[in-house]
Amino acid sequence: MTQHSRDTPQFYLTAPSPCPYLPGRQERKVFTHLVGDKAADLNDLLTHGGFRRSQSIAYRPACDQCRACVSVRVIANEFRPSRNFRKVLAGNADIVGEQRSAVPTSEQYSIFRAYLDQRHRHGGMADMTVLDYAMMVEDSHVETRIIEYRRRDTGASGRSGDLIAVALTDVLSDGLSMVYSFFEPNERSRSLGTFMILDHIARARRQGLPYVYLGYWIEGSKKMDYKGRFLPQQRLAPSGWLRVDASGDAASEPQD
Repeated sequence: MTQHSRDTPQFYLTAPSPCPYLPGRQERKVFTHLVGDKAADLNDLLTHGGFRRSQSIAYRPACDQCRACVSVRVIANEFRPSRNFRKVLAGNADIVGEQRSAVPTSEQYSIFRAYLDQRHRHGGMADMTVLDYAMMVEDSHVETRIIEYRRRDTGASGRSGDLIAVALTDVLSDGLSMVYSFFEPNERSRSLGTFMILDHIARARRQGLPYVYLGYWIEGSKKMDYKGRFLPQQRLAPSGWLRVDASGDAASEPQD
């Protein structure tokens, strides 16, 4: 028998379970472990193939007779904010983003807990404890960063103000992958979820990275449909990454 190398990924398929995005459908996922010295390279490769990371697991939908989940990545250098996006940026001009090592804090968890309780109280993450949150942040074998968004302190101290939003982000060879983000739910009028995506696009551009990976766009899902507004972007099809411009029409030829 041929013995598999410990660096060779082994893939597994989950049992069917109710889809959290489209009522009446079942979801299945294929997944593998991201561990060892080659975890970062494997994460890069799998992300290009439509996988997402959750802690030390990379997964991708593998649903029977459904292909609604479509991986999307924003073309950072070509993105130009629309009028509505510019309003979001202006409305958050008092917010400063600070990149930090992926270390969990009680301050982060306080906002995370409030976010889940008000916006996702019936979701799969609703029961996460402070230890679960710490694992979500720390259990990574790839280059992962925390972006903390704080109110700008206008006082003489020069210290950062209150924490208002957080993004857990992987740094890939060709972009930033937004693993998970959350924000103070009482600041709903700020559109902080949109603001964090806009900030990541600007960060990718400054770092010379071509893409911002947003995960799965699901047409018809209120939870996921918003990702289609960040154009131009590329969407992963069976033939490869297809460009989608402001018209919403996909290009006929795959992109590199």
